[in-house]
Amino acid sequence: MASFARAGKTGLIFFPAFDWAISPTHPEREERLLYTRDQIFEEGLMDLPQIEEYKPRLAENKDIARTHFCVPDVESQVTEAHLIAAGSTLTLADALEKGEIRNGFALVRPPGHHSMRVVHGNRGFCNINNMAILVEYLRTKYGHKRLAVIDTDVHHGDGTQEIFWHDPEVLCISFHQDGHTLYPGSGFVNEIGGPQALARTLNVPLPPGTTDEGIHYVLDNLILPILEEFKPDLVLNSAGQDNHYTDPLANMRFSANGYARLNEKLAPDICVLEGGYAVETALPYVNTGIIQAMAGLDYSHVREPDYVPGAFVQTDAMWREIKKTVDQVNEAWAKREEMVQMALESLGDFYRRKKRVFYDTDMINESQEESVRLCPDCPGYMTITSSAQRGYGTLNNAFCVSIPRGACSSCREDAKEEYEEHLEDRRIGYVYLQDKDRDKFKFCNNMTHTQKGY
Repeated sequence: MASFARAGKTGLIFFPAFDWAISPTHPEREERLLYTRDQIFEEGLMDLPQIEEYKPRLAENKDIARTHFCVPDVESQVTEAHLIAAGSTLTLADALEKGEIRNGFALVRPPGHHSMRVVHGNRGFCNINNMAILVEYLRTKYGHKRLAVIDTDVHHGDGTQEIFWHDPEVLCISFHQDGHTLYPGSGFVNEIGGPQALARTLNVPLPPGTTDEGIHYVLDNLILPILEEFKPDLVLNSAGQDNHYTDPLANMRFSANGYARLNEKLAPDICVLEGGYAVETALPYVNTGIIQAMAGLDYSHVREPDYVPGAFVQTDAMWREIKKTVDQVNEAWAKREEMVQMALESLGDFYRRKKRVFYDTDMINESQEESVRLCPDCPGYMTITSSAQRGYGTLNNAFCVSIPRGACSSCREDAKEEYEEHLEDRRIGYVYLQDKDRDKFKFCNNMTHTQKGY
């Protein structure tokens, strides 16, 4: 969690992405941050000695390739705005590691937490996953081993979950409106990670209408105790703000002051903005409260103009559902080592699963088959066969190989053989090798017989 031995400043980066939009009237638009910036300047926060504003920078293509398999390549899936949004998180990571700041908040767009390991287009307003890119950067450049990502967006952080599904050193906890009632229709209690990382993914689906009291019950009785036991090097917050009671895309009842108190308790080292689409009625107040909490300032006065204390009340049925969910997730966490052992004893040398991914923004349907080597000596390696379609025609076929950190020599050789065996295969358009252990990334276009690396 945030170390108060570091310098006392809170680092901020604003990047409204003026030149990036899905459409002129889309909820994910530049005004999301412009109203916030106006409010913060009006409050005089930027003049305080506790606040330090940083300029954004571009992430490198290698930073993206370290996390994603972009089909056909990184350049085709990201704009300059995406690189700046991702690069802003890395700027704050550098400032944190240098001791220049105590914590930081990247108020950037486009968001990222619905973007998965393989990228064929935009889903849930996301092309690349800013948070996951930050995690991999912190591990590669600064050697962090155990990291925790707490996703407080109203939508399930399915992309971040999928990227770290098999990684026992990254704890992903997402609380969100029940996926039976909201996009992306996932994030249920039984989604707890791959066989080597069971209960390192934890989901807390909440009933529509959950209030400050319900969300803080989850924080106090589940998230904070688990963080205390997991003991991550850093706590990172995917800071979605669409649990707010005025958000037009969801049905929750969280307030700006509730968000600020959550931030104070969670004490994240870095926050990365995700969703939040009540441009005028929520975001200026929520962000002001969060920034003040991060800077150790009094946020008790932060109130929305229409906020009425006590207006939102949870029913007894809602309380029972929330407490039952918390108990179920705590039980899974308590049994995590036992579950991993049982899973590995019951499986063979490989774990395989098939899944379908829908890109709602770009109307792409993807089919995947994933295979993970369950090695007794190391984390193994992963292959993914991916086929994406738009309408009735095939868009792209790809074969992806990922070598994790700490892979043994046997798994490294097997992974390289998998990559080489698929080169020149005309049934597969693109072949990728992601070597996180060596921080090297290869890409081959089988149709043009061209290769490049990052």
